[in-house]
Parts: sequence; structure tokens; C-alpha cells
Amino acid sequence: MRVLITGGYGFIGSHVADRYFKEGYDVFILDDLSTGNKEHIKFKHKSYIVSVEDKKCEEIFRSYHFDVVIHLAAQVSVMKSILDPKRDTEINAVGLVNILSLSHKYKVGKFIFASSAAVYGANEQLPLQETNRCNPISPYGMSKWLGESYCEKWRELYSYESVVFRFSNVYGPRQGNTGEGGVISTFLERITEGKYLDIYGDGEQTRDFIYVGDVADAIYRTSNSNLSGIYNLSTNSEISINELVGLMEELHGETEVAYTAAKEGDIQRSSLSNEKVVNDLDWSPMFSMKRGLEQTYEWIKDKKTKQTSEKTVTSSKKAPSLFKQFQPYIENVLVFSVIAWLTLANQVSVLNIVDFALFYILIIGVIYGNRQSIIAVCLSIGLLIFEKILEGRELISLTYDTSFLLQVALFLSIGLIVGYSIERKNNLLKEQKSKLEEHEDRYSFLSDMHAEMREVKKELQLRVLNTGDGLGKIHYLLKELDTLDPERIYLNSIDVLQKMMKVKKVSIYKFSNDNASYKLVADSGSFKSSATLKVEDDYVQQIANKKSIFVNKTLLPNAPLMAACLSNGEEKIALITIDDLEFEHISLYHENLFKIITELIEAALVRALHFQSLSEQEHFLAQSPVLKESVFQKILQTKREAYTKFQIPYLLLEGMINEETFIHDVTEISKEIDETDYIGESNEHHLLVLLANTSKQAGEQLVSRLSEKGIVLKLVEGEL
Repeated sequence: MRVLITGGYGFIGSHVADRYFKEGYDVFILDDLSTGNKEHIKFKHKSYIVSVEDKKCEEIFRSYHFDVVIHLAAQVSVMKSILDPKRDTEINAVGLVNILSLSHKYKVGKFIFASSAAVYGANEQLPLQETNRCNPISPYGMSKWLGESYCEKWRELYSYESVVFRFSNVYGPRQGNTGEGGVISTFLERITEGKYLDIYGDGEQTRDFIYVGDVADAIYRTSNSNLSGIYNLSTNSEISINELVGLMEELHGETEVAYTAAKEGDIQRSSLSNEKVVNDLDWSPMFSMKRGLEQTYEWIKDKKTKQTSEKTVTSSKKAPSLFKQFQPYIENVLVFSVIAWLTLANQVSVLNIVDFALFYILIIGVIYGNRQSIIAVCLSIGLLIFEKILEGRELISLTYDTSFLLQVALFLSIGLIVGYSIERKNNLLKEQKSKLEEHEDRYSFLSDMHAEMREVKKELQLRVLNTGDGLGKIHYLLKELDTLDPERIYLNSIDVLQKMMKVKKVSIYKFSNDNASYKLVADSGSFKSSATLKVEDDYVQQIANKKSIFVNKTLLPNAPLMAACLSNGEEKIALITIDDLEFEHISLYHENLFKIITELIEAALVRALHFQSLSEQEHFLAQSPVLKESVFQKILQTKREAYTKFQIPYLLLEGMINEETFIHDVTEISKEIDETDYIGESNEHHLLVLLANTSKQAGEQLVSRLSEKGIVLKLVEGEL
């Protein structure tokens, strides 16, 4: 089984991931690492470094069918939510809606959302129960309450059940210093460092602390239960900060405590009732406060030991050396010093100095850009002035010396032009580099997804082959569908269904762009199929609206024996129908076999169409529906094979390309042909039109209609 944990590299998420891995689940983690740490997870898992509100999340859900999704990713700092409520809402509200919507869309069995006791606000009706009024006092609490509302609305609108846990103050190993639970990790950190503890107020304020291991246990149990709704997750007990310090001193020894003024708005007492979850889930916390503190204390001591051993290595990897930062200035001054020395030693004349200075400004500007070129200009002008003074000229006389002013203007113009040009070039390079990195990131993401899909496919192949069952033939099916060409998938699907199902008639219909019909794209050719299925037809509606396969048990007239609608989420792609199945093969076994095959065809087709949409620009001539020659020839070859194997008819029309009327001709041709037909170019500067499932008579009629519009095409291949 597969579990997706958002925020899985975080404090709570990593413990939840550990628990599911130990129970034999395939663990997938989605985290943007804003607070998480990859070092928390030591076992083999699938990792996606993506924010929960990112559109890339759909790629992950589309590629895997998760059994459980646990949404822990959140902005958890109350102070940050006050300082930046917009970002808090983006992560905690928008991110939740994205993951919740995808979980519903891709039929995730169990969705678990981590809420917080912060939704109750300053409520003094202790212990707080799920029915108590919510009145959050911070944007963080508001966003969590809003998240709970979304989960409830998804149940009302879409009948999608979820479980919401309102955590009390969670503590344990791997915790940072944020949130109320962070009090324990903060205090233990200071104690191990020999520092005093700051306590706000008199220390008698209470909190309901729960160990992270108990939280992970409750979440795991929930994923294997029928639980739904809102639950507190707590120990149903209170402990004061003074009592907490006393337990810590038992572990470490006496420590100094400093009491300061209480924080404004700080809640004096907090405790959540866990009666509902104890009764409904048959769960109870296993870790006492003392045992939980011992576990956390030992982890912090181990962490301090590791940090001490790594301190030397870390200190050697600090900021880049000062030399690299000042290298352009140093080299600029060195080159200028050579020119100045030649000048002051009377090695070159003033005229040559001008030549040398221009060359110096040009080189520095080209190498280092605008800033260094301006410095070079200033230094060169200074050197020129100094030379004039050595000749006995006065500074005031230089202001009306046209020769001097011309030289200064020359220095400035060269420096500014070269500096600006190089700076502009560098900015363009940075912009292109940024775009390249963005595309590389997208490519890397898709490449990783593809690699993981291939791993899953290989694993599935091995499992199927090792069963010893007749379904080992699915290995052959997977090989046939291992392509990114939709036309090839349509063709191979017919072959696969005929061989696997031992059925004579197979038809595949593609959903039209006008959403009004299904167009025939492939057919076994055993006997004539309808070229179009209308969406409003009763049996077509039954097939398209069924979540599983359609079986014609009521013997509807004109309906196929079995059919399946292929879709990408809510978007319909195609319809597969089979007929003329031998009587002994009309069984539940063959129904299940048909379901498995069509699901694999659907997965292959979704992947191929997604790849096609990403690489669409590479397939067509610029700003036209005309396929490039290499792409068109692949489709043509597929049609030829379909004709050879199944006698599926096709026609190839050819005509000369008229440069002046090219766009008009292509537009008119596009209006006349179906969306299952193609327009392409040939290396002989010819325009090609490929008509699928078209008779010679229909082709001749098309040629005639186009001829009336001044477009001359002739039939060159097909039913001649």
C-alpha cells in the first residue's frame, strides 16, 4: 500500500513516515524543506521537493494511486503568521485545498489533516472538547480552522470523508524551537548547554503535552479504520511549566531559572479531552511525560555530540575568500599601475598613453563589466591630468583645452559603451540561465517521475510473471504499451485485447473536441464498426458515466458486450469496446481481465498524451497545425501497419505547397477533415493529408470540395 505524507521531512512527519515504513507501506514524501530535514528519514522512500500549493503536485497524484494521504505540511509559527498572514494562508489554506482536491480527484482512500488546538483560542472550558466553540486568536489558528471547514465541505459537496486531528502540544526527538511544543526542546537545549531557563510569568501556566510517537501511532491506526470527522489528539492532562522543569532537573541535574513578565495574550491553562478518539479508535497514549522527556533528552545529547564533531568541518566551509571578492579591483589596479609606471618612467609618450588607456578601458570593461570600466575611466583621466601637470600645465587651463577634453570624452564614451554593452550581455545571460534552470528543474522533475514509473512497471512485471498465472501475459501487454506515441498505443491496444481476451471485434473511439461524440480511431476490422458514437445515445452515456467497466448484461440493442471509458481524472479521453466474445469466455475472470488491461491502456495513454502536450511545439511547424515530416511519417507508418494487420482503411493525399496561400490552404483543409486526421509536410516541399478510417469515395469527395476552393490534392496511397 502507498502513503503520501506532506511535510514528511518535518518533526511530526518524519515520525509518521517511520511508523508507516515499519508497517510495510511504500512511503512517498512531499516537502519543500522550508523547515524539514532530509536527514530525518533513513529508509528507502520516494521524495518530492515541492511546495503543497505547487501545480506539480498533480503529476505525483496522477502517477501513483495513493491509499492514504496525510497532510502535515504547514506553517506552524504563530508569530510568523502574525507578521506574514498572507504566506501563512497560502501554505495552510491554499496548500490544503490543493492536496485535498487532488486526493478526491484521484480517489485516495483515506485523507488525514493535521489541525491544532489553536483553533479553540482562549477558551477556559477545560478540558476542551470537539464540540466547544472555536475562536482562534492568531492567523495560524484561523488558517487551521479554515482547513477544517474545507474538509467538512468536501464531505458535504463530494461525499469525501476525511479525518481531522487537533493536536495538543506535540514534543519529542527532531523537534525545532517553534510552537508551544518547542518549549520542551528549547529548555532541554539550554540545559545541555549549561544555560539558565527563561520562564514567562510565574511558571504555573499549564499545557497538554503529547509525545510524537503517540501521535504517529494514532495516525497509523486511523488509516486502517472507518474513522471520520474531527478529533482531539492529546493526553487529556495538564502539567505546569514549573513541574516540567522539575522533571528535566531529575534527568540532568539542578539548573538556574529566571522568571520574567508574562507574555501578553498568553493562555494560562490548556488541556484537550481525548475521550472521543479513545472510544472511537480504541487508542490511548503510551508514553508518560517522564518517559517522553527521557527519549527527547537522549536525542538532544546525541545531536550535541554530533554537532561538536562536525564543527571544525563546518567552520572551514564559510564565506568565499576575500581575494575572490576583491579580485576584479586588484587586477584593475595592477594593470593601471603598469601603465602609470610606463608613463612616469618616461617609457611612452602622452599620445601612446592615450592609446594604452583606451585599450586598458576596453579590456577591463569587456572582462568585468560596467563598474570596473568606470573605475578604469576615472583612473585613466587621473593619469592624463597628472601627465599634463608634469608638463607644466595648470589645472584651470585644461578646462578649455579642446584636445584634453576630447581625450576625456573619448575615455568616457568608450568606458560607458563597453561597460553598458557587457552589463546588458551579462543580464541577458543571467535571464537565460534562470530560464534554463527553470526548464532543467521541470525536466528533472518529469524525468524522475518517468524513471520511477519505469521502476514500478518493472516491479509489476516481475510480480505478475512470478505468480505462475495466465496473467503473466500482461508482461507482453506492458511491452506493447511502453511507448509515448498515442497512435501506436491505439494500434497496439487492439492487438493486445484480441490476444489476451480472445475476442474478434475491438474498437477504440477518441473523445471529440466538441464533447459531442466519440470518433473511431482504431478497429480490429473483423466487421464494420460505426465511425461515430454520439454522446447523447443512451448506451454511450451508460458506458461513459460508469466508474468501472460496462458489461451489457441486460442485452441493450446496438451496445457492445463490454466497454470501458478511458479518462484522465474528470477529462474523458477515449472509449474501448469489445464484441463477439466466445460464450465460454463470458465470465467474471474475463471481466476482471478486461478491467486490468483497459486500466493499463489508460495509464499508458495518459502518460503519452501528457508527454505530447509538453513537446507539442517540437511536433508542428511554427504557428500551424502542420506536423513536421519526421512526426508525420511515424503516424503514417502506424496507419500502414494498422491496414496490414486489421485492414483499417486510410488515405494519403498530396499537393504542392503554395507559399503565398499556405496559411489559407491549411486552414481550409483543417475545416474539412476530422480531428482524427493529420496534415503534414514532406521533404519534397509537398503538403500531405492523412485521412483515418476513410473510404476512397469519401476521399474523392473531399478532394472535390477542396478543388472548388482552389486547393489541388491527389490520392497517392490507400484504396487506389
